[in-house]
Amino acid sequence: MRKKELDEIADMLGRNVVVDTTTPLLYIGRLTEIGDYFITLEDVDVHDSNESPASKEIYCIDAKKFGIKKNRRRVRIVRSIVASISLLEDVIEY
Repeated sequence: MRKKELDEIADMLGRNVVVDTTTPLLYIGRLTEIGDYFITLEDVDVHDSNESPASKEIYCIDAKKFGIKKNRRRVRIVRSIVASISLLEDVIEY
């Protein structure tokens, strides 16, 4: 990862984030590392929107309201499938 890209999201390291992907998978957990090819989260909830009646958006809101339902200790996400990264605290409840 180029230094400029890392600097732009360095404030998210160590904080709970939502990683939306171009796949049905959504990841919610603590951002611990940003590498050239992978983003690493710990204490992670991996949510497959194909296997749930809850959309990705509703699932994010519920995670903010009720907490992260951890089902993985650590996950490495291929950066090429990442659509967006946001802080969990920035999710707006409606």
